[in-house]
Amino acid sequence: MEFDWTTFVLEIVNFVVLVWLLKHFFYRPVLAVIARRREGIEKTLADARATQAEAQALKGSYEARDAEWSKEKEAARAKLAEEIAAERDHALEALHASLASEREKAKVLDEKRQAEWRRAVEGQAVALGAAFSAKLLGRFAAPDLDSRIVDVTLEELPRLPAEQAHELAATAKDGAVRTTVTSAYPLDAERRKAIRESLSALVGCRVEPEFGEDPKLLAGLRVSLGDWVLHANLHDELEFFTATA
Repeated sequence: MEFDWTTFVLEIVNFVVLVWLLKHFFYRPVLAVIARRREGIEKTLADARATQAEAQALKGSYEARDAEWSKEKEAARAKLAEEIAAERDHALEALHASLASEREKAKVLDEKRQAEWRRAVEGQAVALGAAFSAKLLGRFAAPDLDSRIVDVTLEELPRLPAEQAHELAATAKDGAVRTTVTSAYPLDAERRKAIRESLSALVGCRVEPEFGEDPKLLAGLRVSLGDWVLHANLHDELEFFTATA
């Protein structure tokens, strides 16, 4: 077998090319990977050392905090005992004050009940007096007394206070205001005319009242003009006396 220099040279060239390719495309990346892994391992070790140092610091901080917490618990326990004692004293004071207040309320309530009893007795006395007066006045009630009260009312109507007369005039000018005259006994035409003219003169315009009778008035009149009411009769005067009493 003959030695072929051409083949030999080509094999050498192939080998050199292979070495160059391995160095360029394999060896360097492998070295780079190894370097990166080395850096990662060193970083991991550094992180582990930092974590260990941090754990040591946390341990020291925890131990210090635990000692401080023990002191705080003792202080809190002492403070709680003081607050409980103060609250007990305050509760006792409040209880004493509440008992004193209840005694005062009971006293006031008793006085109020006595006052209400006195008012009830006085009310019964006034009611009995009013009933007696009504019965007595009912015996005096007669057409003559009724006529006298009507005449006096006609005399007093023009003497109403000016302010009240102005208010009545303003009310009457509305036109929709109802005017009623109720008497204990029937009024004759002359007295109805006199009442109509007196009311018209009082309010400054024509007034046409509605006339009616109510024997409960005993004697006299009740004149209503809108919200204004003139009580000129024994029944209303007696009720006013009873209410005032």
